[in-house]
Amino acid sequence: MKKTNVFGVLCLGISMVGFAQQQVDSTKVEQLDEVVISDSRFELKRENSGKTVIKISQQEIERNQGRTIGDLINAKSGIEVNGSRSVAGQNISSFVRGGNNRQVLVLIDGIQINDPSLVNNEFDLRLMDLSTIESVEIVKGAASTLYGNAAATAVINITTKKASKDVVSGSFLTVIGTNQTQDDLNYNGASFTNNVSINGTLNKFSYLASFGNQFVDGLSAAKAENAEKDSFSRYNTNLKLGYEFCDNFEITAYASLDKFKTDIDGFPPPTFAFADTDDKYISQQKRVGLSPKVTYKNGSFQINAAYTKIDRETISAFGSTNEADSYVVDAFNKYNFNDKFFTIVGLNYGDYKSLFVEEESLTNTDPYLNIVYVSKSGLNINAGGRINNHSEYGSHFVYNLNPSYNVSVNEGYAKIFGSYATSFIAPNLSQLFGFFGANPDLEPEENITIEGGLEYNTKNGFRVSGLYFNRNEENTIVFGSAYENANTDATVHGIEVEVQLYLIEKVSVSTNYTFTEVKDGVRLRIPKHKANASLGYDICENTFASLNYQFVGSRTDTNFSTFTNEDLSAYSLVDLYFSYKIINNKLKLFANVTNLLNEDYLEILGYTSRGRNVSLGLNLNL
Repeated sequence: MKKTNVFGVLCLGISMVGFAQQQVDSTKVEQLDEVVISDSRFELKRENSGKTVIKISQQEIERNQGRTIGDLINAKSGIEVNGSRSVAGQNISSFVRGGNNRQVLVLIDGIQINDPSLVNNEFDLRLMDLSTIESVEIVKGAASTLYGNAAATAVINITTKKASKDVVSGSFLTVIGTNQTQDDLNYNGASFTNNVSINGTLNKFSYLASFGNQFVDGLSAAKAENAEKDSFSRYNTNLKLGYEFCDNFEITAYASLDKFKTDIDGFPPPTFAFADTDDKYISQQKRVGLSPKVTYKNGSFQINAAYTKIDRETISAFGSTNEADSYVVDAFNKYNFNDKFFTIVGLNYGDYKSLFVEEESLTNTDPYLNIVYVSKSGLNINAGGRINNHSEYGSHFVYNLNPSYNVSVNEGYAKIFGSYATSFIAPNLSQLFGFFGANPDLEPEENITIEGGLEYNTKNGFRVSGLYFNRNEENTIVFGSAYENANTDATVHGIEVEVQLYLIEKVSVSTNYTFTEVKDGVRLRIPKHKANASLGYDICENTFASLNYQFVGSRTDTNFSTFTNEDLSAYSLVDLYFSYKIINNKLKLFANVTNLLNEDYLEILGYTSRGRNVSLGLNLNL
């Protein structure tokens, strides 16, 4: 592919900011009636929620175009998305509050999504195209009562875009950028992203179709001299249809095909040491789903059902082929007794299959109940229970109690909240029957999470919150010569602090800090200290700029040449973003500079991390 020098184009793009006009896309002051959903499944004002919920809005996504969903999540408190700063095809690991991938559950449009053939049963975030996402809510802490197996440290609830109310609407996005290391700043175009969408509403019928692709070249996964370039390519196709039969009944159907292919490096014989190799990894996911919803006077009944087919192939000296199928149905009834008392009763069913030496399967059938009480006196209670009926491990009861209390303060509020919750994490098919280190005698992991905190929020957009969390893990699944349960319990605790404020009308600041400590044992690649800060400025009409800072403290990683653990040094990253809207706000031009100061650091020992990189893009909405 022909290289394109983008440094001069960047200078031109930045100079255009100087010709901006009057403010339209202004930073909106956070309102006190901000609504959160994922912690209770009801629309509750933030002041009445007793959990830590992070919202990534459509505006925030639009102001980070050209990046990935992993990049956005990685800037939030308590979260380390490891691999997001390395080459595009690097494995992504979502570590939340010192936990592992298997303790984080991902939902897409309300339905659990995972890969039964993967070691940690997680959903691969590399498959997602940020352009297809409307918003993200992240519930930190145990949420197994509402969402079941694996929701021990966080639930990442992704909502995809909906159809426009217009008869025909369209969107086109294209981004070109560099892909270079700290010591090779050639500023050649090596990263290309495109997305096109057409959608609309015809009377009671809505439709949305989109296609996206990404290609990235220029870097080697292994950090070595004269290494070969490892490319990454991804394709996303989505179709969503909806029909409103009447005021009380609607149905949504969707289908998607997501596929990526990446070059990887591995462990060739006879040395079996990590090296620059010509290996490949291919992953393809097909999803179809149906979601009917009936609304009645004081509530609603809804079914979310989906089928997922996953095919993966690793081409290397230790190559393998994986096939997996998932059938998930979540049926639930929400009933509002009045404006204070809300209940949800549901049944969640999952059937998971994966092909190893032979096809293996497991099922879960989980009834659950959750109750929310919101009083005028300021006392709020979110409580519930769930029975995990697992085909391999029988029945386990999990529950949560999440009280909070808020008082009005200067037209804002102050809130104290706490939570006590249990979680159940069953070993997945790969750990029980997979190709490497399988152990059919594994016991399920059980967690107890305690957290408590304070929050203060004012009408002018100043919000500060802090909390302490403590999680005890019993039967933690670890890997020695094979997968096994740890002999001793593990305890992880920490502190999270968040501050958001508006210095003046058009200037917003948000910061967060996380302290995470493992009392027993070692957790790889999880920093003890991590901080993020963002400064956003609406320069004038149609023009926005932001400066983002991230500090990642020292952490432990494994050296695969010696198979010993080593400490990695702390590092700091600075990113810069500009956007400029023209043609009645229908066309937006934007520029990103990541790792502005060209920090030389290691995210993962032995792997390449990215230096200063530049991207330019445009987004046309019709």
